[in-house]
Order: sequence, then structure tokens, then C-alpha cells
Amino acid sequence: MSKVKMMSPAVPNMPWQDRADGKTSGVADAPIWRYNENPIIGRNPVKGVARIFNSAVIPYEGAFIGVFRGEQTNGIPYIYLGRSEDAIHWDFDANKINFVDEAGNPFMPVYAYDPRLVKVEDVYYIIWCQDFYGAAIGMAKTTDFKTFTRIENPFLPFNRNAVLFPRKINGNFMMLSRPSDSGHTPFGDIFVSESPDLVYWGKHRHVMGKGNEWWQSLKIGGGAAPIETSEGWLLFYHGVTGTCNGYVYSIGGAILDIDNPSIVKYRCENFLLTPEEWYEERGFVPNVCFPCATIHDSETGRIAIYYGAADSYVGLAFTEIDEIVDYIKTKSKVTTSDTEIGRR
Repeated sequence: MSKVKMMSPAVPNMPWQDRADGKTSGVADAPIWRYNENPIIGRNPVKGVARIFNSAVIPYEGAFIGVFRGEQTNGIPYIYLGRSEDAIHWDFDANKINFVDEAGNPFMPVYAYDPRLVKVEDVYYIIWCQDFYGAAIGMAKTTDFKTFTRIENPFLPFNRNAVLFPRKINGNFMMLSRPSDSGHTPFGDIFVSESPDLVYWGKHRHVMGKGNEWWQSLKIGGGAAPIETSEGWLLFYHGVTGTCNGYVYSIGGAILDIDNPSIVKYRCENFLLTPEEWYEERGFVPNVCFPCATIHDSETGRIAIYYGAADSYVGLAFTEIDEIVDYIKTKSKVTTSDTEIGRR
């Protein structure tokens, strides 16, 4: 029985692989270990799609379903639907998701990438990055994964890496995002915003900025949907550094205040996972570990982390709630801008 409680449904059939003796994430020695059959999704998975990566999955009707960034052979990314019995081996729809407007008319984004998938109450929400006269956030909802209805863009351009919280806080929807510019942003902090209806967004608060540590010294951004725990909201995010040969994306961890997630309680000074394996270091965009989803079982405390690898593959890693929370707390280093309410 875990000491730290996850306030979420049990998922007894979640994917899992026990840790090999002494196996950790690598040089950081964090209590995370990679699936030894990674990557779980390789290249050319669907006709007309060269690569699937930076994608999100969720339990659904006793099995699993996901929304996947499909980089088409013409270079334009769209979102594809996939299904799985074990959350490791996936079957994908041949065609991209068809989005409609509130009247049921076709309403496709110009492009769509890096989706997240979050259930709030009885509705599933997809959040992605798209063109809205510049890079911005797109959203849609579904209850059956057959009809996908677009919701108004929550924010003005430019913005990326939006992640919805899995429940309302103080009666409002909450969403993390990373304001950016029109290009491949060389900067970025995480903010949180709230809405009573998913239409009108406000009370924007700063959550945390880039760190002094090398692995997150350039920018950061939200990753998987926060996990509600007895210690606060557990957040796996990405941190980016710049090198003479391009960016390097690593996975970090933080714990946010349960009632006011603009306040960071703990923030791990070390990365949790950084590119070290061939499928993370070598690909269309090398040196990328980009978290987008978790599947977690509140009964056992097990957590499976799904991450994009080198913009070419999907990787899977595992941890346990007690160990990862203890590691983040033990290695925590927060700043004034982390712990303040985020309003100036």
C-alpha cells in the first residue's frame, strides 16, 4: 500500500514492467526505468504517416485509447486515433480525426500536433497546438470517441503546451500553458489559467520559470496531465537546454499546491529522464524526451509515463508514486517565483 495516495480510479490492467535490479533512469539516478522493448511505436505506423510521437493515452472502457501526433509524409501533422488492449501495442485509424463545430459541420484545423487527452467529469478533452493566425491552443471534446466537437480557442497566439487539469478546482476548469512567440520559442515559462465554462479564460498566474540547472535553462513546458495526490498535483514537465548542436529536451518533476496550483511546493533540481538511448538521441529531431501522458493505478501506486522520443518514436517508462514523490521532495530546489502566488 502506497504512503502517497493518488486520487484517481484504479487501473489494474495498466502496462507495467518491474524494475531490473538497480535499474534507474540513468545518470540522474531517479527512480524511473525505461520499458526494455522501447520504442513502443516505430516509424511509418500508418499509411501516409511517417512518424508518431508526442502523443497522449488514457484508460477507456476496460482498455485504452489515445490521440496521436501523426506526422504525415507531406510534413503536415494531424491527430490520429488509436486503440489498444494493453496500452503498448496500438491499432490506429487509417484517417485523421474529423473535427466538427457545435453545429456538426466539418471544422478541421490547418494542422494539429502534440495532443493531450484529459477526462474531466464525464467528458474527454483533447488539447493540442495548431494554427490560429500563429501558434496557439486548439481544443475539442468527445464523450464517445466518435464525434469530436471543437471548442473555442482558449488563448490568443502565441501559446503551446496546454494541459488541462483532470478535475475542476474551486468550481473552475484549470489549464497549464506556455506562452511563446511565432517561431520555435527560445524561451518560456509555465502559467495556469482558469475558466468557468471553457470559453472565457482569466486569472492567469505564473507557475514556474526556466531553471538555473543546465537541463531546463532555456525553457520549460507542461507535459502529462497533473496527477492528483495527497502531496499535491504531481506534474511531469519538459525542460530544454541549448547546445552548439541544437536543443535537448528532458523530463522534470514538480508538485503543485492542490488548491492553488500556481504555487510550487517542490521542484526537482535534477531531471528525471534525459536522452540517453538510441531512440531518444537519434531521430528526426535528436535528443528529445517529451512527456505527454501517464496511466496510473491508485491501488498499487504504479505510474506509466508516455513520452515522445526524438520526434520519431513513442517511449514508455515506469515509476512508483512513493519513490518519485520522495525523490522530487528530497532533490527539491524552489525559487521565490516558484512559491509565490504568481500574480504581479
